[in-house]
Formats: sequence, structure tokens, C-alpha cells
Amino acid sequence: MSDVISGLLRLRRGPWEMLASIIIALGVVMLMQPFALWAYTWSFIVTLTGTVMFIVVSHFPD
Repeated sequence: MSDVISGLLRLRRGPWEMLASIIIALGVVMLMQPFALWAYTWSFIVTLTGTVMFIVVSHFPD
């Protein structure tokens, strides 16, 4: 766990890509759930944020 946190603080690609992937997955889950309208409403923004974040962090050093 401390490796992930130190990777995030040092702007390394691996931990940031993992975080962006989790945000994308959260957006997809929010889109597919049938219970909360607020989650469906915000799902596109969350997915878009994760996608843009993934594109940006893919240029970070290994």
C-alpha cells in the first residue's frame, strides 16, 4: 500500500493509471445501476474525468 502512495506522490505512471481505471469503472457502474438517479446523472462526467485522466497520466514516466 505504501508503494502505491509513494508512486502517486512521485507522479509515476502505474499507480495513476490504476486510479484512473478505477474512476472509469466507477463511472460505468454508476451508469448501469437502476436505483439512484443522481448516480446516473453524474456517471458521464465521472467516466469522462477518468478517461481524460488516463490519457494525461499515460505520459508520466514509468
